[in-house]
Amino acid sequence: MAEELIGSRYQVLRPIGAGGMADVYLARDLNLQREVAVKVLRPDFSRDSGFRVRFLQEARAAANLTHPNIVTIYDFGEDPQRLFIVMEFVDGTDLKTLLHRRTNIPRPAALDLLIQVCDGVGYAHRAGLVHCDLKPQNILVSNSERAKITDFGIARALASIPLDEQREIVWGSPQYFSPEQASGAAPSPASDVYSLGVVLYEMLTGRLPFEAADPRLLAELHQVGNVLPPSSFDSSIPQGLDQIIQKVLSKEPAARYRTADQFSRVLQSLAAERPLPKVDVSHAATQALRSPQADSLDWWAVALGMIAFLAIGGLVPLWLWVWLLYQ
Repeated sequence: MAEELIGSRYQVLRPIGAGGMADVYLARDLNLQREVAVKVLRPDFSRDSGFRVRFLQEARAAANLTHPNIVTIYDFGEDPQRLFIVMEFVDGTDLKTLLHRRTNIPRPAALDLLIQVCDGVGYAHRAGLVHCDLKPQNILVSNSERAKITDFGIARALASIPLDEQREIVWGSPQYFSPEQASGAAPSPASDVYSLGVVLYEMLTGRLPFEAADPRLLAELHQVGNVLPPSSFDSSIPQGLDQIIQKVLSKEPAARYRTADQFSRVLQSLAAERPLPKVDVSHAATQALRSPQADSLDWWAVALGMIAFLAIGGLVPLWLWVWLLYQ
């Protein structure tokens, strides 16, 4: 597909990703002369008239989101037989690929990434948008370790396809779905919070809270299954973090944090309480760690001592004069 033009404007350079509903290409915007990512939806989705209308509506809403942790949408449109959306190109990889490479992510880094994601999702919640399909594949991590969320609005557009025409991909990734989404109810900001909890669980433990080959069984587990605390797999995970994850993975939406903003504030408080790294307390290290302020305090002590000495010493002649006078 190299050298092909999309929308008579975007020159395809190379493929950079593929999924069940779209292919993603690195392209050059010939008008603005910059690199962009172009997501081209599969033809079978593009042919559905209801989906096309809903997709364009959701793309317009998502294009209004401007946040450092949300992938910016530049353009969207239709070629004769396909829908496409043009986004900023994030030089990095997605979180799922990182998890495949590392199995799990160290706790400080995991908290930092999820706080960034919560900030972006919380911004969307304040704008009245629910993502509906948060998962590691939709979280990009740049080479500078900035997290960016993609695919806002696409999951909601997919919901417009009639049930008898829906494929497995229409229901997103059941590994990350909230219980209410698994039962067919409308998602809410609390549904996104649940999905974020699953993502954090996977980052910390290297596994999902529920796993099953059958999507229907997986949906049932989300609705009735018990979640093992993350510390069951990693004893270094503190009890406070266990409790936070248990809360966001509650079956009832009202029992979770209502928005991603609330979840972010809780995680920030937890991250701020991380113990300081151990330092070398040997004599050499102690000398090296002495601050100028500490040295200035020592000089003040010496000065005060000298003043006290002079004050007391100045009384000696007076005492001698009084003694001689009375003699």
